[in-house]
Amino acid sequence: MAEIAESGGSKKGGPGVKKPKKLSTRIDLTPMVDLGFLLITFFIFTTTMSKPKTMEINMPSEKKTDKPNEVKDYTAMTILLSKEHRVYYYLGMANDPLKPPKVEVTYFQNKNGIRDAIINLKKNVYAERNNGMPGHKADDEPVIIIKPDTTSQYEDMVNILDEMQVNGINIYAMVDISDVDREFIKLTEQANGN
Repeated sequence: MAEIAESGGSKKGGPGVKKPKKLSTRIDLTPMVDLGFLLITFFIFTTTMSKPKTMEINMPSEKKTDKPNEVKDYTAMTILLSKEHRVYYYLGMANDPLKPPKVEVTYFQNKNGIRDAIINLKKNVYAERNNGMPGHKADDEPVIIIKPDTTSQYEDMVNILDEMQVNGINIYAMVDISDVDREFIKLTEQANGN
């Protein structure tokens, strides 16, 4: 007991025992902000931005030529886009009103769709162009004329342009639909009971 008295305090924390100093538990987050900005900067500079995918459309040139481009009847296919994703097509130019073309109807489907019709056109053109008939040349290519109706949807136009790319059709044109073509659609719908 004498030792305790000399030290000037007791076990219970008298005036001679020092209380431990409470340390601050505050964490400084200032360096964390700098680290965050460094990480954001790193990811921005190392990320590749996706480029917008656009479809290239070649417009006709402004130059006037003496001889217009003539489409040969055996190389031509006309595609009519109509309501409910229906696709009507016929082979040839249908220039003779006394001989209307045979109009077929199909859809954008994997089997027996418009893609099969385009593939068949290519096969026929490549087979016939070398047969020596007058007007047939070895460099003749399939030509597709696309005529969207006012009842067709924008999606159909995009799909048919995709078909041109997929099937490797280099010569195609988008043209306003005529009243004659609308009549072809109407007659085909009546014949099919639509």
